[in-house]
Parts: sequence; C-alpha cells; structure tokens
Amino acid sequence: MLSRFNAFVMAFGLTLSAPMAVVSGAQAQGVGQTVGAATAIAPRLEFSAPEMDLARAVAGWPGVAAFYGENGLRPVFGGIEGQARREAVIAAVESAHLHGLPAARYDLPGLRQANADSIAGEALFARVAAQYMRDVTSGAINPARADAQIHRTINRPNVAALLGELVKSPDPKGFILSQGPKDPRYLALQDALASRAGLMAPPGAPLAPKGLWRTGMRDPAIPDLRARLASIGFNAAQPLDPSEYDAALSDAVLQFQEAAGLPADGVAGPMTINRLNGGPDGQTRAILVAMERMRWMNGHDLNARHVWVNIPEYIARIYDGGQQVFQTRVVVGKTDSDMRTPEFSDQMEYVVVNPRWNVPRSITVKEYLPRLQKNRYAVSHLDIIDGRGNVVSRDSIDFGRYSASSFPYRMRQKPSEDNALGLVKFIFPNPWNIYLHDTPSKHLFGESSRAYSHGCIRIGDPFDLAYALLSQQTDNPQRMFQRALDSGNEQWLSLKPNLPVHLVYFTAMAEPSGEIRFYRDIYGRDARVWDALDKAGLELAGQSD
Repeated sequence: MLSRFNAFVMAFGLTLSAPMAVVSGAQAQGVGQTVGAATAIAPRLEFSAPEMDLARAVAGWPGVAAFYGENGLRPVFGGIEGQARREAVIAAVESAHLHGLPAARYDLPGLRQANADSIAGEALFARVAAQYMRDVTSGAINPARADAQIHRTINRPNVAALLGELVKSPDPKGFILSQGPKDPRYLALQDALASRAGLMAPPGAPLAPKGLWRTGMRDPAIPDLRARLASIGFNAAQPLDPSEYDAALSDAVLQFQEAAGLPADGVAGPMTINRLNGGPDGQTRAILVAMERMRWMNGHDLNARHVWVNIPEYIARIYDGGQQVFQTRVVVGKTDSDMRTPEFSDQMEYVVVNPRWNVPRSITVKEYLPRLQKNRYAVSHLDIIDGRGNVVSRDSIDFGRYSASSFPYRMRQKPSEDNALGLVKFIFPNPWNIYLHDTPSKHLFGESSRAYSHGCIRIGDPFDLAYALLSQQTDNPQRMFQRALDSGNEQWLSLKPNLPVHLVYFTAMAEPSGEIRFYRDIYGRDARVWDALDKAGLELAGQSD
C-alpha cells in the first residue's frame, strides 16, 4: 500500500496553500499509474499544514524523507519524548572529531540553538543524524571524486532504517555512538588519532606568537602563547605580570615538547611555535585518511578469508578470521599516471598455471611498435598475432606503415620461465585488466621501494600464494599445483569458493600490536583524499563552543 507521504512526494508540482491540502482524484490516478496499475489509491489524499511543512523541509534528503514517509510524517525530535534523541545527536556530533569526521558539516551551533518543536528544528536534527550515521559508517566523501583511480564501491547505509532504529532504541545515545567500523585496525587508528589530536588546539584558540621565547623575557604577545598551551591542557599558573615568560610557562612548554616528540628544553623557538600553531602533521593526516579509507571498506566482511594488497606498503596478505595467515612482498605499478595500480575490490576466481602473456595494447603500441619499426626482429620472444588468432611472420609485415592507432596486430608470449608473467597468475576479472602474477625479475623484491610494473601486481612468493589459495579445496595443494605446472600447458584452476581480493592504499596501518606504521604516499592519493576531507569541513581538534 502506498503511504500518504510517498504519494504526496510522487505528486510533485502540487501547489498547496490551504490548511488542509487535497490531492484530486485525477492526480491520485496519475500517481497510481506511476507506481503501477495494481496500486490502490484513495480518490482524495489529505495532509495537514504541519505535515506539508515537514515534507518540504526534508524533501531534499531522500533517506530522511523516506523515514518520515514510513513514520506518518510524525515529528520524533521535539518535546520531552524527543529529548534523549536530541541529546544523542548532539553527543554524536561532539564526538565526530574522534572519528576524524568533518565536524563543520554537522552544524553543532545550530543544533544547540534549534527549537526542536519547530519544523526547522525537527528537520535539522533528522538531517544531521542521517548525515552523521552515513558518514561514520561508510565515509564522508566520494572516493572517486578525490582520485579517478579509486574504484571503490561504497556500501551506503539505509538511512531511513537507521533513523527508525534510532527512534525505537531505548538508548539513542548508545545506538548512534555505536555506529562506525568495528575492525581492530580502525580502532587502533582511532586510538592513535586521539593521542595526537590532544596536541591540536581547538578552533578559536589564539595563535602562539612567532619568535624565540625563554625564561625572563617579557612581551605583550606572551599571554597568547600561554592561552594556546592551556587550550590543549598544558596549563601554566598566571604570574603577576602576564607578559612574562616565567618558569611555570617554561615548564608547560617543556611538557608540550615532550608530548609532541620535539627537543625538550622549555624554550619556545620556531619549531615549537610552528608545531603549536600548525594543523595536523603528515602522520596525523595519514591516520585521518586511513580512517576514512577503512570506512569505505565497512560494507565488506573483513573477518572472512580474503586477499589484502596494500599498495604503498608493497605487501600482499591473506587474512582469515581477522588473522594474517600469509604474507609476501609485491611490486606495484609505476608512479606514472597511466601505470598506477588502481584501488578496488573483486573476487579472485582462477589460478592460471603456465600462463601465456597477452601483451596489453598500450605496451604493444607505445613500447614495442617503435622498436619493431627500427628492427623487425626486436622483442623476438614475442609472437605477433593477427585478428584471426594466427601467428604471423615478421617478414610479412611492414611495421613502418603503421601508427599506434592503426597497428592491427597483437603480441603474445608463450608459457615459459622467462614469460613476463612467470609461471603463475591469479585472476579476478575486472575492467582494468589488473591481476597478480609471478615474474622472472626476482631482484626487484629486494628493493625497499617497489613501484616498477605497468599496473599489475607482481608476487614475491607466487607458488606459496598458490598453495595458500588452493588449500581451501584440496588436502594437497602442492601436488595439485605441480601437476598443472608439469603439463607445460596453460592450465586454469578454478578457486572454490572464490576469494575476495582488496587492492587498498593505506599509508598508515595498524600492526596486530596496535602500533601504527607509516608508508610513503607514492601516488599522491592520500594528499587528494585529505584535500577532499578538508573541503568537507574537517576539524581535527573537535569543535568550538
């Protein structure tokens, strides 16, 4: 049965001015045709003026509108009965900085001043609750807008359902504060952020004056230094002369320096002042971005067995039940814009033993065609294949007549130990033709920075990875793999069941101990995600009153 509110929303374009709005029979019939002939609609649909006002106030938020449609357009945040819900929403917004969320978008001052019994106040609380729960469960930004090579499918929550659960909960505050990832890696990042955020002054705190300040000095700007330190918990007793840099202030500076990992001498020099006045440092930004990335993963079952490739770490792992059961070094795509390894998740379906290498078109025309035009016998380890799949003699081809766009052939390498893919590849079909594979270039795994491929991921221990993957379907994965290898022919081994694979990009990642390790932002993606969070209104140290 079509709800009254949904019928109204679908009958858009209606102008209402009377205390009770009426939808005509003809309009109702049109609505019925929109949702299907089987839907029964009453000849007249009536809405009170407050109902219409609330409908208009939330019309721009589909999830919120759907909630009120299912709730009969009844306010839920006003009055005594809505007090606990209002307090829950305010508490969530006050804690947004603990998740590294853009607190500015949640309008805390507006919530505190809102008349919750008004339509505007009701709509504000509903919209903020919906926005906060959406952000904390699945991320505050659209990753594809931050970087085109992030192909992350975000599992956004059902906002209407979440609002319904919030309203029904006997503990609204507990419910809304429980939203967000539960993965131990996220919680470790959250702990690390809390320890660093404590050193960040809140918005509105005075800036510490530039200079070199030491005990005994006097200056009218010194009270600002004292106030900024006090805003983050490093209090110094007020001297008789507030402009004096006294022993108590020196001690407060010393404590801040120790907490911030700076040389601790109690002298407020340029390094200390910059740290006091600055925004989050590079590592703190990495933690904030990593938390956002973990929120993007929140719809995936990371407790299930899966492959996890962290691109800037140059490491691939298998996790099972939240525990690491396999690890190997990898080589990832070069830093050139068209060779970077993209981020996405998919299902690994095949282990391909003795693979042939079908040379990507981009490599064929950009790298090999110019060499063939100089020497037709260049890259002789590769066969040239025509449109019918036949091997073509190089002597029959005039390479000089072709351009990159007109070259009609493709290139392929037979299975061998010297094959560019080595002796095994791991396939998870995807639009970007990215896969994991062996390589004859083993020396690269000894490098600390391993961004050398054209985008695919080379595996340091490919046989061991194959054994680990096949172990879920046979008691003797080594024998299964070796039989395929000994055939000398390309063999496709189906994985049963398929295994989730996540190509991720974390420059800050928690160890099982909870320690955070940091990695270089090799593609500059974290910087772009940070910029997007910053534009969304990120405030690390919380919110001003």
